[in-house]
Amino acid sequence: MAPRRNLLPLAGFLVCLVGFVSYFVLFMRFPVTRDVPWANWLLFAAGLALLVAGLARAFRRPETYRGRIAGPILGVLSLAVVGFFLFMTLVASRELPTSPDAPKVGGMAPDFTLPDSQGRPVALHDLVGPQKPWVVLIFYRGYW
Repeated sequence: MAPRRNLLPLAGFLVCLVGFVSYFVLFMRFPVTRDVPWANWLLFAAGLALLVAGLARAFRRPETYRGRIAGPILGVLSLAVVGFFLFMTLVASRELPTSPDAPKVGGMAPDFTLPDSQGRPVALHDLVGPQKPWVVLIFYRGYW
């Protein structure tokens, strides 16, 4: 009897690829998954689990399942994809240059006008004056 196909390593590699591509196509749009890519980490964990299960199947029962050559190759490729993603999101993203026009802590903020919680426009120059020499700015992410 010929050994059966072992598609678990291939499935694990494809899930890792989906985890990588989905960050840039979908998850990067939302702050909850962009700032900490937990959804992608779950996809990577599922892909690596499939890969380990496929490798275990191929090496424990080589007479029943194939994949002793393709499995390790797909495993190395999967680890390379996961490692590249982790490097880019956790290490390289910290090396991005800061904006030269961004206000510094303790510095003067540029004048701007934004709506308050009732929708009325409030300008920064209206809040700062001789009676009030400074103002604390807090920007909430979300909706009123």
